[in-house]
Amino acid sequence: MEGVEKGPVTEPELPPGRGELSAALTGYLRGTGPLPDDAAIADAAPFGDDLQLALYLCYELHYRGFAGVDAALEWDPELLRVRAALEQPFLAALRAEATRHEHADDALDELLVEPADGRGVTRFLRDEGELWQLREYVAQRSVYHLKEADPHAWVLPRLWGRAKAGMAAVEFDEFGAGRAERVHARLFADLMADLDLDPTYGRYLHESGAEALAVVNLMSLFGLHRALRGALVGHFAAVETTSSPGSRRLADAMRRTGAGPAAEHFYREHVEADAVHEQVVRREVVAGLLEEEPWLDRDIAFGVDATSCLEDRLADRLLGAWRDGESSLRASV
Repeated sequence: MEGVEKGPVTEPELPPGRGELSAALTGYLRGTGPLPDDAAIADAAPFGDDLQLALYLCYELHYRGFAGVDAALEWDPELLRVRAALEQPFLAALRAEATRHEHADDALDELLVEPADGRGVTRFLRDEGELWQLREYVAQRSVYHLKEADPHAWVLPRLWGRAKAGMAAVEFDEFGAGRAERVHARLFADLMADLDLDPTYGRYLHESGAEALAVVNLMSLFGLHRALRGALVGHFAAVETTSSPGSRRLADAMRRTGAGPAAEHFYREHVEADAVHEQVVRREVVAGLLEEEPWLDRDIAFGVDATSCLEDRLADRLLGAWRDGESSLRASV
């Protein structure tokens, strides 16, 4: 509207494509080209860079969108059709790999058992990680943590009773319990500043690999589909169950490397908060959902297993690169 001064741009920039699919998506969003065809989607690796970035571009339209991209494209029918086509191989690959458990309780119980071999990203960072590796970890995790809790909020209208009340209680904490400075995404931005990283939303999308994007895409996939509400609850339960011990190790890593007080505070905050959240999610959200819809037991287990599957893929990428003395990023930070 003429004469009205616009505020600061909060939408991230569109990243460069990583292949035929994502290049076509960026072109379509810019208004300069057609969408990818079904044959190109069928040929793409479901966990690969090209498909995962293309799917991320589709999903981001439901969050902050992109600078210079028409907000009305969020509900563009052809774009939604392509998004559905991209989701199919991703979901099929997850269902093929995430098959460890049939029941939610069994899946969640296994997460409570710490592996005896001492492997894992947070153990590596606590015991021997260097500051540059912590910075890489945080940069890749920023595509997740700067929108933390947003995808989970989509499940609230699809729950009721104990499950809804428990989910809303945990989300209230994630969003700062009414205090903007305590919103967990804001605390993560403060952590990034301590590590001399740019806390701008979406800044490290280009540097993040397919494995980091897949973790975020999983939340959006589950959150945007009512039929996958059980899987979203399983994902949320898996995150809250594993967060507290992992956060303790990361807080120790931040202190050992002198990362800074805000960097350490983010993870210290999650040690206690997520220990409480885990109990609420298990006893109220999961139990409440199964009380109302017991047929979703297997879907919840799938959500837990799919989360573990993608977190393991990300861990393999990070540790594989670091143990070879190489960067895990697609570009330097």
